[in-house]
Amino acid sequence: MLEARNIFKSYATPSGPLSILDNVTLSLGAGDAIAIVGPSGTGKSTLLYILGALEPPTSGEVKLDGRNPFTLSDKDVSGFRNKEVGFVFQDHCLLPQCTVLENVLIPTMVGTGNGAQERAKQLLDQVGLSQRLDHRPAELSGGEKQRVSIARAMIRNPKLLLCDEPTGNLDRHTALQVADVLLDINRASNNILVVVTHSAELAARFPKIFELVEGHLASK
Repeated sequence: MLEARNIFKSYATPSGPLSILDNVTLSLGAGDAIAIVGPSGTGKSTLLYILGALEPPTSGEVKLDGRNPFTLSDKDVSGFRNKEVGFVFQDHCLLPQCTVLENVLIPTMVGTGNGAQERAKQLLDQVGLSQRLDHRPAELSGGEKQRVSIARAMIRNPKLLLCDEPTGNLDRHTALQVADVLLDINRASNNILVVVTHSAELAARFPKIFELVEGHLASK
């Protein structure tokens, strides 16, 4: 269960506090998949970073299965993110010198367990890249690179998968294919999937859509 309650976020500016998020509340359970849409600059990415414990709220509370990551030490919150949360960004952020398989295995370098390589291969097969294990990012298309980043985000089997404009650099056809991969992963893993997107067509593929306007989040 992911719970965000009464989330406020503001930043100090020379002219006074700039409010980004205003009393945002969200509750999601295992298997839920949502898209968050809204105009640029409304705080969609900020909300995603708060949900993933990358950035603290000004006030309010975030809990994943009853744990509030913002009450943890810096070391423990890093471990929390590594184990419990997967991130997919607009830029795939793959290491060019590493193979596809090595890129997927990167999150397991901290607290690695048995079977990581086998799981990585299974995930790459799941996203349609079982024949690309030894290739490097320069040899892949944009859509293939993003599929690698999805497999990497899932290597620790996180409870929460957060995607910030994951198809923003892709053409329409490839973007919809990547969206289908994300939804397939969500169904197979029964995790919580939250995708921020500008694309109404992409959002329409999700069973639930929320809109963030002027700091307020509402179901569409």
